[in-house]
Parts: sequence; structure tokens; C-alpha cells
Amino acid sequence: MEKRKIILDCDPGHDDAIAMMMAAKHPAIDLLGITIVAGNQTLDKTLINGLNVCQKLEINVPVYAGMPQPIMRQQIVADNIHGETGLDGPVFEPLTRQAESTHAVKYIIDTLMASDGDITLVPVGPLSNIAVAMRMQPAILPKIREIVLMGGAYGTGNFTPSAEFNIFADPEAARVVFTSGVPLVMMGLDLTNQTVCTPDVIARMERAGGPAGELFSDIMNFTLKTQFENYGLAGGPVHDATCIGYLINPDGIKTQEMYVEVDVNSGPCYGVPSATNWAFLASPLIPKSASLLIPTGSGA
Repeated sequence: MEKRKIILDCDPGHDDAIAMMMAAKHPAIDLLGITIVAGNQTLDKTLINGLNVCQKLEINVPVYAGMPQPIMRQQIVADNIHGETGLDGPVFEPLTRQAESTHAVKYIIDTLMASDGDITLVPVGPLSNIAVAMRMQPAILPKIREIVLMGGAYGTGNFTPSAEFNIFADPEAARVVFTSGVPLVMMGLDLTNQTVCTPDVIARMERAGGPAGELFSDIMNFTLKTQFENYGLAGGPVHDATCIGYLINPDGIKTQEMYVEVDVNSGPCYGVPSATNWAFLASPLIPKSASLLIPTGSGA
């Protein structure tokens, strides 16, 4: 089996931590590095969370701090879901793990430029790091094998008029990435909301034991609590982990190719999570520069 070389760009985050766990431990994935961006919480907090997860699970790959702010818009965080720290719930040992001194954007550029075009970028937070890297060094674009991202939403039968957090947190960055011409696979809310972790799954992980089982239990028990309080759900979606799941088994998810444009106009469509406004504008024509695969359901 070919191991997929990836850079995981994340904003930990409960579901980010699950994605980190899967990417680091599954034999089908070659995790080259982890880049951190502001999103679910401010960068200082998401960086600490990423380092804590790496230390807890002995994930021995380099971690890089990236963009602390969106490209243009005022910063928002998801503290109603992820708590004050961005990873409330688990209790970690005193942190000794440190981030690398290199900026995440420089790491992304340098790693891609030195590659043979075989690295997949897996951004599961706002797309600030990826967009800035693309703007700073456009020569990386043909070096990217694929981008598999968590963000956006696609409804049954047509594009859903809704905005998802990762896109809403930095729409301008999303526009840069979506119009880059790099092959994209978008894991939207319509898919990720089906990946619900229920108490019986948590119990199975608790029985498995070890640091991963313990961390999974702490993370998902907190997630179930906030999902119920905010949305009345009895389970917790593991949004970001779907990207790693797709890379492990692409045949498990059906996709459809189409063109997507991110609306960055400062009007009612600007990333508004409303059932009556479009966060994405769809065109039936797919230009040659765009290649976006959107999951439409589970595979056979």
C-alpha cells in the first residue's frame, strides 16, 4: 500500500485532535509535519493544544505555528463548541514539547518546493496558512498533489445556502485556495455531520485503553456535551477526521466534480450561516483550472 505523504494544517480543536491521532498512527499515512492556524481558538491556544496532543500520544513529527489572524476579516473563534482553551475536557501533563522556530507558511513552502509533487495538504481549519503560502510562492501550486480539506457545505440536489465555520473564519483565504487550480476534495458539513460519535463508540475506545483511548474518551465526552447544548444532538460529529478517513480509504466516499466559488462580497452572503443565503455560488461549468471533488455520500 502506498503511504500518502501529508502536511496536516489544523486549529486544535477536539475533532482536529482526532484527525491528528488518525494521521499519526495509521500505516497508510506518512505525516510529515503539523502546521497550526488560528481558528477554533486563538493561535496561542491552538498551538498549545496541538503540542499537548503530540506529547500525550508521542506523535514525533515537527509542529509549526502559523497565521494568528485571518487575511482580512475580524477574527472569530468557536469557544461555544471547543471551550475557553479550544480543547476543554482533557487534562494534560505539564507541557515540555515545543514548536519549531520556523513559521508554518515557510515550512509549507520549503517542504513543497523540495518535494517531487507527492505531498497532499490536509487543512482542517481556516485556510489562512495555505492561502498565504500560495500567495508568497505561487511555484508551490504544481507541487501540491492534492488538497483534502474540511470546510463548506453541499446539500442534497443542489448547493446548500449555508456557511461553515472554517470558510466563514477566513473567506478570503478560502477563495485563494478554491481558485488556485490545485485538485481539491472538500469534506463539507453534509458529509461530516454523518460521522457522529455516540456513547457506545466512546465506550469501545475506553475499553481499548492506552493514551489514545483515554484522550479520545475525554475529547468526545466533552464534544457530546457541547453538541447537545448547542444543537440538541445526541452525538458528536468528528468533522476533521473525515479528511484522514478519505485518504485512508478513498473508495469509501462517493464524490462529484464541480466548480465552487467562495463569495467574499461584504453583503448578506459573506459567509453567513443562514438557510436562506448562499455561502458558495455554484456554476454548472467547470473551468479547466478548477477541479473540486465534493463528497455526496458513503461508498458501497
